[in-house]
Amino acid sequence: MTMRPALRPAVLLIALPIAASAWTSPPPPDYGHVELRNFSGSAGIEPVQFDHWRHRPYFTCRLCHVDIGFAMTAGDTRVSASTNQSGFHCGACHNGKTVVAGKVVFPACGARATPVDAARCRRCHHRGDPAQRRKEFEAVAEGLPRAGAAGEVDWEKAEALGRIHPADHVEGVSLPRRPIAMDKDVTIESRGWMTDVIFSHKKHAIWNGCEVCHPEIFPHNREAPRPKMVDIASGESCGACHGRVAFSLGACERCHRKPVQ
Repeated sequence: MTMRPALRPAVLLIALPIAASAWTSPPPPDYGHVELRNFSGSAGIEPVQFDHWRHRPYFTCRLCHVDIGFAMTAGDTRVSASTNQSGFHCGACHNGKTVVAGKVVFPACGARATPVDAARCRRCHHRGDPAQRRKEFEAVAEGLPRAGAAGEVDWEKAEALGRIHPADHVEGVSLPRRPIAMDKDVTIESRGWMTDVIFSHKKHAIWNGCEVCHPEIFPHNREAPRPKMVDIASGESCGACHGRVAFSLGACERCHRKPVQ
């Protein structure tokens, strides 16, 4: 596999034991791209091409990963045509009834392979066309704030500016819940040459609630060791999302932002 050039070479010089790919990310249209292929091969169809950016303007992370139940680890959800047809997983919204942004969401996984069903199947089940993905990404990202040299969408800023309004509830799936009032910022001391991290509970609560992070990723324990960059780059703690679907680890200043005293 060919390594892409690092976005921040200075960081790589400090953290040589960590793989260079941990600090970089694919181009924005490919960032957070997932292929679902647990059952498609045995069914004789192409894998599903899933892009997080297609859904992020409309839904919070918590809604899909807690209420609907998509696992955070690849392959663990075991999503299939039968679960979709039963109203679970993708079928919680892709049912031909749910309305998102004023449009009815097309149903997933028909029970019969009619010509109409086959055409619908190809909307998700296909080999993937990078050029087409780039075109569709730019259509979604048009008018949204961008960040970094790669030009990835700043979803946090887009939500704060009211450019997007991600839903945190699906009727018939989600339990009624009051908005979480969590405004506490936490300072995490940096042990290296970077400034300290300011962690915003408020910003994370909007997208994740509490359940995505606690207690599986971050135990409710004041004595728990603070995250280390080597662990984060390996996919632990903050790395469960950052470097995979949330902004990459190369965007140092988005976390290490406490002014030097």
